[in-house]
Amino acid sequence: MLKRFIVPLLMVAGISFADENTFALSPAQNELAEKITQKTMELNYVEAFNLARKLRLENDGVGCVFQNIIRVSMYDDKGDTTSLKVAAKNLETCKTEGLWDALRNFEIGYVLTETGHSVKGAMQTRSAANQFEEAKDFESKAFYSIYAYYVDNSFGWLPFKSDNRESYLKILDSGSLRSARFWPLFLTPLIWMHYDRKDFKTGLSLAERGLKKAPNHPVMLQIKADMLYRLNRYDEAAAIYEKSAADYLERTGKTIRYWCSILNLIRIYHDAGDEAKANEQRKKLNDPDYQKQKKWMPGSLLDDLNDRKLI
Repeated sequence: MLKRFIVPLLMVAGISFADENTFALSPAQNELAEKITQKTMELNYVEAFNLARKLRLENDGVGCVFQNIIRVSMYDDKGDTTSLKVAAKNLETCKTEGLWDALRNFEIGYVLTETGHSVKGAMQTRSAANQFEEAKDFESKAFYSIYAYYVDNSFGWLPFKSDNRESYLKILDSGSLRSARFWPLFLTPLIWMHYDRKDFKTGLSLAERGLKKAPNHPVMLQIKADMLYRLNRYDEAAAIYEKSAADYLERTGKTIRYWCSILNLIRIYHDAGDEAKANEQRKKLNDPDYQKQKKWMPGSLLDDLNDRKLI
C-alpha cells in the first residue's frame, strides 16, 4: 500500500516504474515460462521443475513463483498436501517485484484458503487484486477479473451497486485464449463461474477447450464430468468418474481426487435412479483412508451429499 504514495512522488522526480508494472519477460524467459505451463499440464512435473530451475537462473523471483505454481498443481491433481504446504512456505520467500509479486500474493491467497485460513486468504487475494487493478496488460486484467467477479457476485443484489460480471467473464475468456503461460489459471475459475451461474453448457464447452489444450488432463476430465452431471447426462458423467477413480487409484492411491470420484459417483448414480450402484460407492467411504482425508474434500460437494442425506 505504501508504494501507492511513493510511486507518484518518484515519477515526479523523473523515475519510472513502468518495468515493474508488467509481466513482460525476455523472449528466452517467456519461452521457459510457457514450457513450464505446458509440461505441468502434461503432468510431467519433473521436467516442469527442471525448466523452472533454469528460469530461476535467469530470473530468480519469477522462477520461484512458477516452481510453486507447479506444486499447487501437484496438490490439485495428485492430492499431494505436502506440496501445498511447501508452496505456502516457499511463496513467502520468493524475491518478486511488481506484477510478479502480485501473482505471488494471489497464489498465497489460494493456498491459505485451501489450508483453512479463509480470512487471511481473502486479505492476501485482495492485496494482489489491488496491484492487478492498476495494471493495463491483459493478463493482469484477467487476474483482477477473478477477484472482481466474486466481489460483484456477492454484492450484485444491492440496489445501485454496479455489476460488471459479464465484462469480467469476457476478459477471463479472452485471457484464457491469449495467455500461453497462465491459461489454466484463467480457464479453471471461468468454468466454475459458469457452473455457479448454472450455465453448464458453456462450462462443458470450456472444459472441452481445456482438454484440447491438455488432452486427458485428469482434473479437467473431472470438471467435464461435473458439467455432464448437471446436464443430466448421467451415463457420460459416471463413465468419466469411474475411469477417473480407477486411474487415480493406480497412479496415486486413495488420495483426494480418488475420493472426489467416489463421492460424485454416489450422487450421479442416485440421481440416475441406480441406487444399487450408489450404495456400492457409498460403502467405500467406510475406508479409514477416507476419514483421514475427509477434511480435504470440496465443501460444496459434501454439503450437497449431506443435505440430501446421500451419505
